[in-house]
Amino acid sequence: MTEPLWTALPDNWQIGQIKNVATVTLGKMLQSKDSGGDVCAPYMRAANVQPDGALSLDNMNEMWFGETELDQLSIRSGDVVVVEGGQGGFGRAAYIREDLAGWGFQNSINRLRPVDSEIDGRFIAFYLIALRASGFIRAYSNVVSMPHLTADKLARIPMPLPPPDEQRAIADYLDRETARIDTFIEEQQRLIEMLRERRRAVLTATFSANAGTESTKVGRLLEARPSYGVLVPSYVEESEGVPFVRAGDILNLAPERPMLAIAPAQSDDFSRTKLYGGEVLLGVVGKMGQAAVAPEWLAGANVARAVAVLRCKNPTTTNLLCAWLGSEHFLRQAELATSGDSIQPTLGMKDLARFDINLPTDANAANELAGQTRRIDTLIAESEQFIELSQERRSALISAAVTGQIDVREAA
Repeated sequence: MTEPLWTALPDNWQIGQIKNVATVTLGKMLQSKDSGGDVCAPYMRAANVQPDGALSLDNMNEMWFGETELDQLSIRSGDVVVVEGGQGGFGRAAYIREDLAGWGFQNSINRLRPVDSEIDGRFIAFYLIALRASGFIRAYSNVVSMPHLTADKLARIPMPLPPPDEQRAIADYLDRETARIDTFIEEQQRLIEMLRERRRAVLTATFSANAGTESTKVGRLLEARPSYGVLVPSYVEESEGVPFVRAGDILNLAPERPMLAIAPAQSDDFSRTKLYGGEVLLGVVGKMGQAAVAPEWLAGANVARAVAVLRCKNPTTTNLLCAWLGSEHFLRQAELATSGDSIQPTLGMKDLARFDINLPTDANAANELAGQTRRIDTLIAESEQFIELSQERRSALISAAVTGQIDVREAA
């Protein structure tokens, strides 16, 4: 039996289920053709419901509905939409703040409509957000392969039932406090982008061809041709086995961060990309310019297909090469080399080896570059930590408020 979020509730609160406060309706299966007299209308789908209660309606799809059907599957202010299935998003919930006139919703969405005007849909949405963050939804959905939070299971989820005035007070408080936290997070994200632009500018200035740099080819700096990573045939997260660095891990390498793992041991086929520490890791699929030097604690790990491993002949060149991979000088050449692949740009290893690179010949210039990028990287890391702590604070605040652990009227 999955444990609820609370151990005790305020004396004037009751305990019920979702079905006691809202009707649960599953959306319509995708209909691509008019069956006669239908109307083509926009519809809500799983991709529109983002984490932490956000809605993204810019990417709108349409399908056919019967007129009566569209009325039954309407989306009104005060409703809550909950993602029904899918590994990445099942259980995500969002509150509808204004009528979506003419919209319906697909069967990847369950709509919760409060049973009367005394029930605050915002409280329901915040409660479901807290449940998902706690891991309750994943455990409750009994995930085996493709998880589904069916309408029936959703309706039977236990929930606290504070009096209507307290529901509104909690929702008002969380609207206000989460907006403050979200604003701070957005400011930090903008700061990170500005710092990364500054970093690129510093690198570009250093590696531009001039009297203080020496031009060569990337391949001449390496022990051997750079190697793609390997296809990971099967994996589990945070498990025993050989960890694999993905492209998304490169800029966030830390011992405590989970990576893909393959059990039980390193395969002989993977020996060319086995890490020993000190290699340059470069993302070569999709967004270019993500590079880092593999720390020593990664010794024995490997890299996934979207990552290339570059081993320098001279260890003193490693940090300079890694820095150059974040410069406009590299990015321009990468863009030209991948311009024919519009779906998923992939940088070829032969192309990379032939790229022109200009290295500083002045030791002082190299040291100054290292100092500047280190200071910028420290600021980026601090901002990322602020964001992580703010997200944890947001989740804890929502959980505490919807279970009565804090008196929001005193907090306000």
